[in-house]
Amino acid sequence: MTTQEIDALESQLSSFREIFGRMQNEIGRVIVGHDDVLRHVLTALMVGGHVLLEGVPGLGKTLLVRTLGDVLDLTFRRIQFTPDLMPADLIGTNVILDSDSGARHFEFQRGPVFTHILLADEINRATPKTQSALLEAMQERSVTVGGTTYLLEEPFFVMATQNPLEMEGTYPLPEAQLDRFLFKLLVRFPTTEEFELIMERTTGAEDPAADRIFDGHDVLKLRRLVRRVPISDEVRRQAITMVVATHPAAEQATEMVKRYVRYGASPRAGQAMILAGKVLAVLDERVNVSREDLADVILPALRHRIILNFEAQAEGITPDAILRDVVEQHSLGMAR
Repeated sequence: MTTQEIDALESQLSSFREIFGRMQNEIGRVIVGHDDVLRHVLTALMVGGHVLLEGVPGLGKTLLVRTLGDVLDLTFRRIQFTPDLMPADLIGTNVILDSDSGARHFEFQRGPVFTHILLADEINRATPKTQSALLEAMQERSVTVGGTTYLLEEPFFVMATQNPLEMEGTYPLPEAQLDRFLFKLLVRFPTTEEFELIMERTTGAEDPAADRIFDGHDVLKLRRLVRRVPISDEVRRQAITMVVATHPAAEQATEMVKRYVRYGASPRAGQAMILAGKVLAVLDERVNVSREDLADVILPALRHRIILNFEAQAEGITPDAILRDVVEQHSLGMAR
C-alpha cells in the first residue's frame, strides 16, 4: 500500500475504533463484567462470524445478546431450543392456503431464522436434527425448503448459548455445526465485586437499558473496511502453522497433540484467526496484524474445532490446555 492509501485507511479505522468503543460502552451499561467476551462478540460481528457462548445458566448470556440487539437497529429474534423443537419451527415450512377463488396453493411461511440477529438459546438442548437446520443459514445465508432457496437479509448474525455438556438433557453439537462458529466463548462466574454491581443494577427501581446507535448498513461497511487491513506473509504463515500444528499427523504437531487429539482444526480456524486479528490490530491503533493478535484469538477461534480422543477425556485434558501447549512450543507468545 502507498503512503497515501495507508493515511486514508488510518482515518477510516479511527472512526471504526470510535464506533466499536461506543458499542462497548452502551452494552456495558447493562452487562456487568465479561469484558473479554463482549470484545470477542463485537469482533465476530465486525467480520461476519457467528458466536457460541458456553456457561451455566444465569450468567447473563441471553441478556448480552438481547442488549446487542438493543444497541443495533436491526431485527432480533430469540428461539428457545428444546428437545421437541423441529427444523420447520426454525426455518419455516410450506403451508396450504385457500385463495378467494376457492383454489388451494402452497405458500412459504418464514420461520424465526429470517432476522438479522438470531439468538439460539440453549442450542444443545435440541436434537442434532434440529441443530443441523441452522447449517445452511449460518454458512450460505440462505435456507432451502421444498426445493426453493430463500436468501436471508444481511447482516445475519447468530449467537448461540449452550450449557456445559455434562449437564442433564444436553446433546453435543455436530462437528460441522461447531465449525460454523467463528468463536466459542466461555462465560465465567462473576467476581464478588461484579456480583455486587449486578445485584445493585437488577434489584433497583429502574432497569438499565442501552440506546440504539448503529444500523445494518454501518455493520456491512465496517466489515468491508476490516478486510482491507493488511497482514504480512510471515504472520499469515504463523496462523497457518498454528492450525496445522493441531493435527496429530502433521510435522508441526506437539507431543500433546499427538497424544490427545483425534482431529485437528479446519482451514476455517485460520480464517477466523486472521480476520479477528485484523480487528484487534485496528483497536490497538495499528494498520497491520501482529503475532500477538493471533495469540489473543487462538483459544476462542480453535477450542471448538479440535476433537479430543478418549484418553484426553479420561485424563481431563481440555482443548485450551492443548492450544496453550501449541502456542508455547511454536513461540507465538500468549495473549496480552
